Amino acid sequence: MSTDTQSASPTAPQPAAGAMSLEDLRGLADSIRAEIAKAIVGQDEMVEQLLVAMVAQGHVLMEGPPGTAKTFLANAFATALGLDFGRIQFTPDLLPGDILGSNLFNFQTSQFTLTRGPIFCELLLADEINRTPPKTQAALLEAMQERRVTLDGETHQLADQFMVIATQNPIENQGVYPLPEAQLDRFLFKLLVPYPDEAEEERIVASYGARQGPQRAADLGVSKVADTAKLAAASAALSHVTVAQEVTEYIVRLVRATREHVELSVGASPRAAVMLAGAARARAALQGRAYAIPDDVKALAVPVLRHRLTLSPAAEIEGRDIEELVSELVDSTQAPR
Repeated sequence: MSTDTQSASPTAPQPAAGAMSLEDLRGLADSIRAEIAKAIVGQDEMVEQLLVAMVAQGHVLMEGPPGTAKTFLANAFATALGLDFGRIQFTPDLLPGDILGSNLFNFQTSQFTLTRGPIFCELLLADEINRTPPKTQAALLEAMQERRVTLDGETHQLADQFMVIATQNPIENQGVYPLPEAQLDRFLFKLLVPYPDEAEEERIVASYGARQGPQRAADLGVSKVADTAKLAAASAALSHVTVAQEVTEYIVRLVRATREHVELSVGASPRAAVMLAGAARARAALQGRAYAIPDDVKALAVPVLRHRLTLSPAAEIEGRDIEELVSELVDSTQAPR
C-alpha cells in the first residue's frame, strides 16, 4: 500500500482555537505562491520550503552563489505575507548591539531608553550571516529559539511570527566565519539555492534585462495577501494534523541513525527530530492532509538534516557528500507502510 494513500490516524487531533481550516490554508498558500511568482522566476522548491517553514514557525538558512535572488526571494516572501521586513547586512565589524539595539541615557527624562535594533521586526533577513564573528552571530540565538531578546538584564518579546531567513555564499572562504553548531541547529532548513535552468534564465533576462534601477517586489505587482492574524491561524492549523506513532518511530530511527553512522562524527540532535516532525506536519497541512505520512519525512529529511551533520575525517578525505549520505540513510531506514 503506498504511503501516499495511508489512512489517517483513528484518533483525530482537536483543532486549536482560532485555527484555520486545512482548505483555507491551501488557498492561502496558493495565493502566496501566485504573488511570489510575479517577481521570482522558477525557484518553486525554495518557495515550497519557505511555506513549510512559515507554517511550522521555523527559520531558514539559504546558501547559494551571488545573483541567484536569495535576498529578492526573502523580500517578495515578506511582501506577500504582509510582514514587517528587516534586513541586517552582516560584516566583520558588526556588533551585537547593532542587531539587538541598546539602552541609551535620555538627559531630558534622566532615564535609560531602549533604542530597538533591526531584530525587532517580523521577518528578518540576515544577509551573509557568515561574514560576522561568532560573538555577533550569537546575538540571534535567544531570538531564534525563544522569540525574545535580553538587554541589560531586561527581556523584550519579539513578534509571535518572528522568522529569520539567513543567507550565505558558499564560494568565498576568506573573511567568513562558519556558523557554530548551536546556531545551525536553530535553523529548521538549510536550502541550497541553485542556478536557474536555461529556459528560466532566458525568462529572467527578458523580464529584468530592460529594467532600470533596483528591483523591488512591490514594484513588480507583489501585494499583501496575508497578515499576522492569518499567519497565526495558519500555524494553528497544524493542530488539525496528527503524526501516527509509526511515523514518529520512523523519524526517531532516522535521526538516531545519523549518530551511529561510521562516516559521521556529529549526528543530529533531538531538536532535529522534533523539527522534522513539525515540518512533516506542516507539509501535510499544506497538501490538505490531516495526517503526516513517511513521504513527508523523506521529502524533508535532507533540508532538515544537511546542516546538522559533520562528516568524519575519513569521509571528508574520500569526498563524501552530506546530501548523498542523508539520502542513503533515508533509503536504508525502514519506513512504515
